[in-house]
Amino acid sequence: MSESAFEAILKDFPAGIESAFPREEYENRLAALRTVMAERGIDLLLVTGPENIFYLSGQQTPGYYTFQCLSVPVEGAPFHTLRNLEVINCRANTFLEDITGYADNENPAVALARVLKERGWLGKKIAADRKSWFLTVDFFENLEGALGRLADGSGLVESLRAVKSPRELEQLDKAAEACDAGHRAGIAAVRVGATENDVVAAIMAGMIKAGSEYLGMEPLVNSGPRSGIPHATWRRRVIQNDEMFVMEPAACHNRYHVARFQAIAIGNIPQKALDMQKVCEEGLEAALNEMRPGNPCARPHEAVQAVIDRAGYTDGFRKRAGYSSGISFAPDWGEGSIVSLYFGVETELKPGMCFHIPITLRDYGKFTTAVSETVVITESGHRVLSTLPRGLIRI
Repeated sequence: MSESAFEAILKDFPAGIESAFPREEYENRLAALRTVMAERGIDLLLVTGPENIFYLSGQQTPGYYTFQCLSVPVEGAPFHTLRNLEVINCRANTFLEDITGYADNENPAVALARVLKERGWLGKKIAADRKSWFLTVDFFENLEGALGRLADGSGLVESLRAVKSPRELEQLDKAAEACDAGHRAGIAAVRVGATENDVVAAIMAGMIKAGSEYLGMEPLVNSGPRSGIPHATWRRRVIQNDEMFVMEPAACHNRYHVARFQAIAIGNIPQKALDMQKVCEEGLEAALNEMRPGNPCARPHEAVQAVIDRAGYTDGFRKRAGYSSGISFAPDWGEGSIVSLYFGVETELKPGMCFHIPITLRDYGKFTTAVSETVVITESGHRVLSTLPRGLIRI
């Protein structure tokens, strides 16, 4: 197909038919970003992270492993540069009018530099989100070689993503419904003689049937001694009697993720596990009591840590109390790069922020105890997204 024929198809293809949000939502986000850009004296921001691109334009594809760049001028319409194969996808998911594809045998840095030169951006103050893992050292050096020094635009979009709009909160509520459905299906599948794979299959089927899309990260599901290994996940192990089983899946709706941790006691478990589970639940309650507007993000973590330290389980925690939840693509389901609940984080909790708060304790190589909730900060406190009862399940 000739380039002119393809351009005709692109022109006639309806824009935004797959968009997760109406045009107005993106316009509001872009307006907020342009305000920050103007304050920094930035003429053009190069956005390369898939989460930030989705936030500003609606573009989403599992093909984000190839380079893409949304260029946002401080004045004027944004334009997108990405692989040829993804151009129609971008047309369907966004309301962008200016979309340029590059060939599979073309250097993406050269293609992007050409696009910027053609649009007259040489000599302007161009910034890039340098912390994006898609902006490799080699790519960045090639781009600066063609365009000159690029300013640092890291964190500009993330600062806007921290507080969710009403439309974003609707996506999180739907993700929570699917996550709950996965939990119910997974809990029903846990029994002596079943495998970890059986449970994961039930979780995934339950979430997908309830509306979940592909996930930013696989469910963390393990049993017995394997549950005592952080971030271990299923490996065909047969579930035994008198052991702990833990599962932490997340569900996704329009790229917005909600996760939840559940601990299950199969038969008789050690008293130490029961004691540690109780401390986890007390720690979560302590964190939730501090999840309200005006508190610094460090406060909930400090509350959790105090509970754990008093109980003598400090060495079994070793992590932050929580992290921002929202838009995610693999390899993660969280927005932990935006804001964490941890020591020294003075960012103020604001209505519309969303956090997953997983409180876990481990007797390493023996068992894990855990409990969590994903919550949204409200005007007066917080709202828990799951409708499931909290706490240890015994079967």
